Amino acid sequence: MLYLVATPIGNLKEITFRAVEVLESVDYIACEDTRTSKVLLDNYNIKKPLVSYHKFNENQSGQKIIEDLKSGKNIALISDAGTPGISDPGNVIVNMCKTEGLEYTVVSGPSALINAYVLSGYDSPFTFVGFLSDNNTKRTETLENLSKSNTSLIFYCSPHSLEKDIQDMYNILGDREVCVVREISKKFEEVEFSTLSRGYTSTIKGEFVVIVNAGKEEKSVDIDNNVKVLLDMGLSKSEVSKIISKLTGKKKDEIYKTLIG
Repeated sequence: MLYLVATPIGNLKEITFRAVEVLESVDYIACEDTRTSKVLLDNYNIKKPLVSYHKFNENQSGQKIIEDLKSGKNIALISDAGTPGISDPGNVIVNMCKTEGLEYTVVSGPSALINAYVLSGYDSPFTFVGFLSDNNTKRTETLENLSKSNTSLIFYCSPHSLEKDIQDMYNILGDREVCVVREISKKFEEVEFSTLSRGYTSTIKGEFVVIVNAGKEEKSVDIDNNVKVLLDMGLSKSEVSKIISKLTGKKKDEIYKTLIG
């Protein structure tokens, strides 16, 4: 049996009795970083062999895990923090188990996206996005597709990408309320409410979850009449596009294309 075991995302005490029981009972534990996992396991005096399983060896290591499962071994899979299979290679081994018809289960526990969403206080439904791609074309495509959604959006962001992520969200999603959560359940946990246009203004350190509130319904505005008035005032089409965008919530690029079309 493969056990996908959720581990603390901050406070080491946030682990279930069942999780500790499973980790003590398996033949070995597969983890992203053996050094990180050892801190948790030592805290609970769990002495089990550790094997490395991460995105750079997921196929080779995953195949070895599959072979061991077939031979009757019980194995636990943990990530550095939170629930395996969410924005990490855990889903790869799950799909391998599905293909081979092998048993697997989840041992419930902490999840950063759930904690952050509860802290935001935003209404459901929500869409979990995870990390945006480092490839500019792919991240633009992702955000453009999401701009059509009227759900709250949950992103994972690293410290080095946070400012660019929020700026790209603003450029494509428009200005929306945003909740930025960092260091969940740790000593310096912080929740900041802002807007995408204002961005994040506090400490850029640790791991972040960014929740973008659902887009507001477009305001009822006589666009044609406002455009005519603004153009008659001598404003450029680019300036008019920005103003109409603020009034309606529509993307300024789309308005500009209409004006020059």
